[in-house]
Amino acid sequence: MSQATGPSGKVMLACHDLTRIYREGPQDVTVLDGLSLEVRAGERVAIVGSSGSGKTTLLNLLGGLDRPSRGEVLIAGESLLALGEAALGRFRNRHIGFVYQFHHLLAEFTALENAALPLIVRGQRKKAAESRARELLAKVGIAERAAHKPGELSGGERQRVAIARALVTDPSLVLMDEPTGNLDQATAASILALMDDLARTTACAFVVVTHDPAVAAHQDRVMRLDGGRLNEQIEPA
Repeated sequence: MSQATGPSGKVMLACHDLTRIYREGPQDVTVLDGLSLEVRAGERVAIVGSSGSGKTTLLNLLGGLDRPSRGEVLIAGESLLALGEAALGRFRNRHIGFVYQFHHLLAEFTALENAALPLIVRGQRKKAAESRARELLAKVGIAERAAHKPGELSGGERQRVAIARALVTDPSLVLMDEPTGNLDQATAASILALMDDLARTTACAFVVVTHDPAVAAHQDRVMRLDGGRLNEQIEPA
């Protein structure tokens, strides 16, 4: 990716008329209703909203983990709907980093192996993948725990491993679901600083779902999800 000094003209993520309807018994429940969003390269967007408003559903759609009932998602100009499951998996590995609210680390692997896994799945040699993973574990302040398995780590440490795993592939877009929820204030600040650096130097775009007003205020834009639609919010909630 090219060097950048902040949000550029290139649209990294775009969704149009995004709708997700779930069937619950005899009723259809509309979670997202004709939602649209654009995020440019190097831009950091926070999404806030009440519990149950559909924030995680939106992240799953943006990352291709779920399919919309209507509408489309484009990342780096590529429509996710146009990709079959195998091609979509390869595309996610190349372009998208995920930080899940509940980590989803593999219990039998060490922190280093978990962080390196996306590169190994891509076909990179283990030594090179683990070297890159070690760099990211150092950046999130957990290098000394590289040989420990998730069960031996605190919640905050597991979260930092998950963040390293999301960033290890140098993705075009990072989707984060409550990324600082289990972190102390100093560690959370270091993660936000790392996001700043990556947005500035690699043009990576971030979409961050958060309940934390400080995290929301740190992003370039804050969007509120309400009634299935996104609205620009001047003052973070």
